[in-house]
Amino acid sequence: MTSETQRTLDPEEEIAGSEGMRMPHIYVILFVFTALAALATHFIPAGVFDRVTLPNGRSAIDPESYRQVAATPVGLEDFMMAVPRGLADASVVVFFTFIIGGMFMVIRRTGVIDVAVDKLTRRFAARSILILPVLMVTFAVVATLIGTQELALVYVPVILPLMIALRFDSVTAVAVALLATTAGFTSGVLNPINTGLGQSIAEVPLYSGAGLRAALFVALLGAAVIHVTRYASKVRANPAASLMAGTAREEEKRRLYQTAEIGAALQFTPRQFRAGLVALAFFGVMIWGVLTRGWFMMEMAGLFVLMGITVGMVAGLTTTKICEAFNEGFRDVLVGAIIVGLARAVAVMLEQGQVMDTLVLGLGDLVGSFPDTLSAVGMFLAQLGFNFVIPSGSGQALVTMPIMAPLSDIIGVTRQNAVLSYQLGDGLSNILYPTSGYFMATLALGGVGWDRWIRFFLPLFAVWVAIAVGFVVFAQATGWIG
Repeated sequence: MTSETQRTLDPEEEIAGSEGMRMPHIYVILFVFTALAALATHFIPAGVFDRVTLPNGRSAIDPESYRQVAATPVGLEDFMMAVPRGLADASVVVFFTFIIGGMFMVIRRTGVIDVAVDKLTRRFAARSILILPVLMVTFAVVATLIGTQELALVYVPVILPLMIALRFDSVTAVAVALLATTAGFTSGVLNPINTGLGQSIAEVPLYSGAGLRAALFVALLGAAVIHVTRYASKVRANPAASLMAGTAREEEKRRLYQTAEIGAALQFTPRQFRAGLVALAFFGVMIWGVLTRGWFMMEMAGLFVLMGITVGMVAGLTTTKICEAFNEGFRDVLVGAIIVGLARAVAVMLEQGQVMDTLVLGLGDLVGSFPDTLSAVGMFLAQLGFNFVIPSGSGQALVTMPIMAPLSDIIGVTRQNAVLSYQLGDGLSNILYPTSGYFMATLALGGVGWDRWIRFFLPLFAVWVAIAVGFVVFAQATGWIG
């Protein structure tokens, strides 16, 4: 890869001549957050909860066992190790990001993606906007049933060339994947990651309350579809309205994919056709593994390595070309992979200073201080804030729900509503905070900077928060138990 090509791979880089204030680089933002977390360990009292093993084998806190321990503030040497430890702790996500990038570059080299995009572009040319709600509903249904919000990492490389070819932009592609999976995951009609685990810890009948959660699913997804289609329509009508306008990498994507209407239609060669069928078969195996075998990032990463090699060989690529394509894909997602480790470093500092459990205790005290009529709203807002340091649905449930469930009995909130407040607080902010590893990796795969995503997402986030408050207030007023 030439230095000129490498120069176009940074999603933060501007084409010469662009002007205006720019947000600090995401590395700087995350480094500052890590430094603040390390500094906080010198002022927040150290404390721990005992851990107990749940029937499903997971470890959760004992809410009655909190005790203060000797302070272990983060020192200079520990702070120096924050980023390496963050990368080590988040290694599964880091390497999953690398492997997805490499695998999709191999498939691009086969030409299968170019032909498929050409055919889909021509098919949807007159009604391109319709493909957005179709994809979003599909992705959201999958997420609300099986809880794999991280599948956005898989969706983005698949749909990105199509979105560009249809005269949308990278933000549209990322939004279709992230907003749909988040709406589905958060509402969690049958989601084992947040609904199932949260209800198990709160001792609520498993998957009860599905009716209200289904209504929440429709509300969140409907708002997301409207937001995306409005934005995408503006971009298609006027490319200068794109939040990615003026970036070198976006211009390169347009040169690559916005040529479908020029010349004769592309056709699959026999080798490409067979390679495409093999790729579809691998995706079928992935879906089977996720649904029936409980596969997650580690298993999918292994499958994608085999997929890249097999599809490349069926398409006629030499082993050298396959290896070079993997290397190019690794380079393309390097920034995103490193961001995942930087994001994890914030939590590493809090855990090392033994102040994470103290923050959890303070979370419960904060919720208890709200007026009775707003207790459920306070629970939602507290979970929303706490998700910054534990941006993991299962992790947040195991740490906070053992406190929130009994606390809800005291403050007059049903345990069902306590679970809903946790779901909303965790899910909605998973695609807001830069400490969310899979989210930042997804942005990197799409070539969208966090600052540009925030400009796109904040208006919808405000709508989603209003919807969330409305649902928890309704549940509080009706004494919802499912």
